[in-house]
This record gives sequence, C-alpha cells and structure tokens, in this order.
Amino acid sequence: MATVEFRGVTKNFGQVKATDGVDLAIKDGELLVLLGPSGSGKSTLMRLCAGLEQPTSGTIAIDGVVVNDVSPRERGIAMVFQSYALYPHKTVFDNIAFPLTVEHMAKEDIRKKVEWAAGLFGIGRLLDRMPSQLSGGERQRVAIARALVRRPRVLLMDEPLSNLDAKERHYARGELKKFQRGIGVTTIYVTHDQVEAMGLGDRIAVLCEGRLRQVGTPEEIYDRPADIFVAGFIGIPPMNFIEREGRIAGFRPEVFRPLELVQGDELMRLRYRIERVENLGGYRVAYGVVDGTPILAKLPHRYPVTEGEEHDFAVSIRDIHFFHKDTGLRIEG
Repeated sequence: MATVEFRGVTKNFGQVKATDGVDLAIKDGELLVLLGPSGSGKSTLMRLCAGLEQPTSGTIAIDGVVVNDVSPRERGIAMVFQSYALYPHKTVFDNIAFPLTVEHMAKEDIRKKVEWAAGLFGIGRLLDRMPSQLSGGERQRVAIARALVRRPRVLLMDEPLSNLDAKERHYARGELKKFQRGIGVTTIYVTHDQVEAMGLGDRIAVLCEGRLRQVGTPEEIYDRPADIFVAGFIGIPPMNFIEREGRIAGFRPEVFRPLELVQGDELMRLRYRIERVENLGGYRVAYGVVDGTPILAKLPHRYPVTEGEEHDFAVSIRDIHFFHKDTGLRIEG
C-alpha cells in the first residue's frame, strides 16, 4: 500500500493548462475519486501519477518519495483503462498472466498468482475462455485482475465502468467497492459520473478547468459545496440558483416544495410557474420559472400539479446555501 501526493502540480500542453497547481494527498488504502467534466484535468492527473506524462512544474510523491524522474515501470503502479485493453487472441488466463510473463516469472508462480487474482473476482471458471466469449462485466473483472496480479502499490482506474449498461454499472460499483476494501490497495478512480463518485469514493476530489475545487467525503461535498461549480455539478437534479439581496441562493430541488409541504418558521417563499412535469416513477420533476429564472422541483409521485399553473412554493432557510455573487465561493454562517 502507499500514499500519493501531488504538490503544486501543473501540466501545460502548449498554451493550455491541463492542471493548475494541484495540491492533493491520497491516503494509504483510500479510494479517492477524481470527478469533473470533460477537460477538467482528471485523466491528466492520473497519467502524471502513472508516469505517462511529466509535470511542467510541481512534484509527485509515492510514500513520501518524489517520483518525477522514476519510470512508470518502477513506480509500482497498475492502471485499468476505459477500453479494458484485453488481448483478443489470448485466453483470460494469459491476459491476467501477461504482466508476470514479461517479468519472466516462473510458470508455477504465475499460475498461483493468476488463480489468486481470478479468485478475488470470481472468474476462475473463465480462465480458459477468450475475451470475445465474455460479457462486458466479465471483461471488466479480467482487466482489474490483470492490474492487481502484480500486487501494485497504487491502482489507477480511468472510467472502467463506462462501457457497461446501467444495470451492470450498478452491480459493478458495489463489487468494485467490496474488492477495493478487501484488498486495501490505494486507488485513484477517474470519472465524470457523479453517481459513481458518490457511490464509490471514500473521498472525492472535484476538478474544473485544471483546478481542484473541493476535496471531501461524499457527504461533505453534497452538504457543504465549496463554491457554485461544485454545488451545481453534484446532485441529480442539479441545484437551483437565484439571486437574493446581493448573494446567490442555492437550494436543491428536493427541498423546494409546495408551501403546504414545507415546515418551519423561516422560509423563502417563491411564486413558481410550472412549465413541464416529468414522471420518473417514484417521483416527479417539475421544470418552471421564478421571476424568469429556471427552477427545478422534485415532487412526490402523486402530488397534483398541472403544467401552466402557478403555485406558492417555499424552501426552508436552513436548506439554502449562499454564495458570493462575484467569486462564487460559499458564504459560511
């Protein structure tokens, strides 16, 4: 196991700053998720950690040792890619064994390690099959087993579930979290999917335009977003924003309800015109406006609302997040 530290890491591609002075420490045995939209710098950070790119400035340390000039092979890192990158002409056994065969390990030792890795993921029965005979979820397991067979100090995962369908992703998230906890390997996981991030991460590092915006547990990120970007990026449906008294008030659709459903004495009352309603099974999402500002509301499944109507809605003051109008930073208190 190992700790990983990014210390003031900047990576430029020409005039573009892919990462901009990132300071981030990953704890021993932690699963940390790098979360952000496309182009936020999360995959660049992972490639920098792996040694596939060199930082323009700053240092990267593993277990306190700076590895800027250490080759990828010597860093003790394994990586799982989005495409899985399995060899189609090799069996599952040979795919998992490949990192060991290039090290000229003894055949008996290779077999023991492959069987150990396959056993972790319940794919021992698949060792004689070819990748074309596997489902997407099985291929994903093979790719992770291949990464772990060398017992790496750090495991890097670049959107490894993105090729799975929704049902497989839901199952795979749970399995991946269980495996990571059982093995205890320090893991950095890249995704743009906030559901994956919230479900998998011990902590989440939110990136935007190469800058680190917030690091915290899923609960901290959701309950106390550091700025407007984090507040708007985390949450389905996304947070609402409206200007009030020179500040930006943010509130989530699930706490914006018809007036009669909101309890408490301190309320922000708003006249809400509903323009469209989506029935999503267990709940309904209303799309409407308040004083010309688009606002979403998450409503109970059978609550009676009609498109085109205006209603008195409210949100409790305790459920409102306030942000500086100019900087976008959170206002405490």
